[in-house]
Amino acid sequence: MIVDCAIYQDGRRTEGPSDFSEALSKARGAGDAFLWIGLHEPTEDEFSRVTSDFALHPLAVEDALSAHQRPKLEVYSDSLFLVLKPMSYDDTSGTVSTGELMIFVGDSFVVTVRHGSANPLGTVRERLEEDPELLRQGPTAVMYAVSDAVVDRYLEIGVDLHVDLDDLEEVVFAPEGQVRRSTASRIYDFKRQVLEFRRSTTPLSEPMERLAGAGVPFVHGGSRPFFRDVSDHLTRVNEQVDGLDRLLSDILSAHLAQMGVRQNDDMRKISAWAAMFAIPTAIAGVYGMNFDHMPELHWVWGYPAVIAVMAAACFALYRVFKHRGWL
Repeated sequence: MIVDCAIYQDGRRTEGPSDFSEALSKARGAGDAFLWIGLHEPTEDEFSRVTSDFALHPLAVEDALSAHQRPKLEVYSDSLFLVLKPMSYDDTSGTVSTGELMIFVGDSFVVTVRHGSANPLGTVRERLEEDPELLRQGPTAVMYAVSDAVVDRYLEIGVDLHVDLDDLEEVVFAPEGQVRRSTASRIYDFKRQVLEFRRSTTPLSEPMERLAGAGVPFVHGGSRPFFRDVSDHLTRVNEQVDGLDRLLSDILSAHLAQMGVRQNDDMRKISAWAAMFAIPTAIAGVYGMNFDHMPELHWVWGYPAVIAVMAAACFALYRVFKHRGWL
């Protein structure tokens, strides 16, 4: 569906014809204007109008419709094609959700195609319309503003993930009685979310560096410093992701080491109690063989003496194991 369509001339929004081809001709005829069309999950039939009127490359059109792309920048003869992965983070469930955002930039036009629930475009359009000076840079200003909004959201999600990681760290290093059996699965789930985060942020570095440099067509020269700023922010995001991944690996290793130590402690306790029960069992086994000629078998104090020997042996072993920290 078409979310919005407008012509921007001299940094100001003006309503244009409803026909895309006529609107594009009007924008190109003005010289200092461009057409911005916003689409949300268009069908092939809906997008075919845009494809024919703007002469978009069929490979880019196929990518925009399939919506299963990694962040990238493609340069074609008539347009640029940029793929972004906007993200959202649910604090309650601790899950990262990603969408897809494709941007076509060409001669006096920009087309944005959005897939998924994450939507930075509404606020971007409002912010740009309040900054005519930036809009005067043409379609490149839209590409920069959208990229900046997506990367800024990455920074916010990175902070949220660090907060949740601190909570997870407290759980891992909690006292023994408070450690839950599901801690390892929580760590793996968190690591999966960080991996999803990395898939969106890391591949975007190369396109932002290309846009910040020279030699990319359809990019306004005054926009390159802005793309460098986005690239710097993205570098911070990738450093956050690397730090999260390293901390998660360390936390998982510490958790597994703790589990091993606790299992060793449990085995020592079990072995200590088994040793204390072994002595009475051995003595009782000897006297349970029912032979006539056994030591002290007919002695009046034989039974209490054997019980006392068992108790003394168990008490002695208990003191030894307690002193060594096995109990």
